Amino acid sequence: MRLVVLASGRGSNLEAIMETVKIGKLRAEIVSVVSDNANAKALEKAQSHGIPTKVLSIKNFQSRQDYDDALAKAIEDAGVDYVVLAGFMRVLGNGFVRRFRNRIINIHPSLLPAFPGVNAQAQALDYGVKVSGCTVHFVDEGMDTGPVIAQAAVSVYDNDTADSLTQRILVQEHKLLPNVLQMLSEERVEVSNRKVSIKRNNLNREDGGL
Repeated sequence: MRLVVLASGRGSNLEAIMETVKIGKLRAEIVSVVSDNANAKALEKAQSHGIPTKVLSIKNFQSRQDYDDALAKAIEDAGVDYVVLAGFMRVLGNGFVRRFRNRIINIHPSLLPAFPGVNAQAQALDYGVKVSGCTVHFVDEGMDTGPVIAQAAVSVYDNDTADSLTQRILVQEHKLLPNVLQMLSEERVEVSNRKVSIKRNNLNREDGGL
């Protein structure tokens, strides 16, 4: 399975994917990492693994449509199966999403549909929830409204800050995203009428099954 990863920041989820590929628990190849931020640490991490990188800053384009077209061309030229948003902080245009329907995967630091958008961890604390977590979902035209593939829960403690909750959620993100990608590589994920179903894996866990 060929992947392109879009990232804007430090690339911790990208690093988790790369490490899972390296140890053989994810049968996939990251063929390109694209960022809208030339200073993103994710670019350095990709380059250290020999993965080609590309910077596409919206400041260099006349319109949002031109930017989306350039991003789509970069992805199509790479010949990938899935687009993975790993901390990509730019909202994708509707035309772009339709172009890659059910092929764009995002990870979000809450149990969607609760707390979509930015600062999800702070939203959870402000609301007073006792359980939060992370969600991997297909991307649609809405804000974190696409079909949910998988989730992982994290307890929220009375003394939590946004930073402490973020760190505990990240631990689960780094497990959940590679696991979902492996299920996709095994063609175990089906989506119909906005509902996702996961096929059972007949492999034993010791044989690499999830």
